[in-house]
Amino acid sequence: MNGLGPAASGPEPAASGPGPAASGPEPDGAAPGAPYDIVAIAASAGGITALGRVLGGLPAGFPVPVVVVQHLDPRHQTIIADVLGRRAKLPVQLAREGERAKAGTIYVAPPNHHLLVGPNGTLTLSSSELVHFVRPSADLLFESVAGTYGARAIACILTGSGSDGAMGASAVKSRGGTVIVEDPELAEFKGMPEAVVSSGAADFVLPLDEVASVIRGLVEARAS
Repeated sequence: MNGLGPAASGPEPAASGPGPAASGPEPDGAAPGAPYDIVAIAASAGGITALGRVLGGLPAGFPVPVVVVQHLDPRHQTIIADVLGRRAKLPVQLAREGERAKAGTIYVAPPNHHLLVGPNGTLTLSSSELVHFVRPSADLLFESVAGTYGARAIACILTGSGSDGAMGASAVKSRGGTVIVEDPELAEFKGMPEAVVSSGAADFVLPLDEVASVIRGLVEARAS
C-alpha cells in the first residue's frame, strides 16, 4: 500500500477538530487560538519519501519554522538535508546546537542526536540515552515543543515502525497543541501513526497527500 490514496470522506478531524485540550495550562500564557509558531514532524521507516511529500507541499515563505526528526543510521554520514532540500520549496539544513529556529526554514535532527526546541526557538542537540531504542527521538522533540509553545504547536507523525512519538504527541495535545497523523491504514509503515491514534491524541488522521495542505491551512488561518 503506497499511502497516497485519498480518504473517502476527506480530511475530517479525528475527534472534534484542532481545538485546545481541556487540560494543561499554557507555559507562556499564550491563549488558545493564538497563531501557530512551530511545526514539528517525525518519521521513521519510509520517512524520506513521506517527508519529501509533506515538506514539498509547504510554500516558500512559510511563516513558521519546521523541525524534523527522521530515524537515521548513526553509522553513516547523512545527506538527508540535501535530499529533502531538492523536494522542498523551503531551505533545509541539519540543526545546529544553539541556533535559533527561523520562520520558513526546515531543521532536521542530525544522526545520533536528539533535537529539542527551547525558549525563543533555540535548538539544542543532545547525545543522551536512547529513547525507545532510537536517537533522535520524536518523543523528546514533541515534548520540548509542547513545553515551549503549548497551543501554538503542531505535531505531525508520519510513517514508521515502533511507537516513538506517541507520548510526545500526547504532551502536545495536553498543552492545547494540534496533532496530525498520517492514516495508519495508508502509511507505508503503520506502527508510529497507529500508536498515536491509539493514544487518543490525534486531531487529524489523513492520507499522506493531504497532510501538507492541512498544516498550511491551520497555520495560515491562525496567522490571519
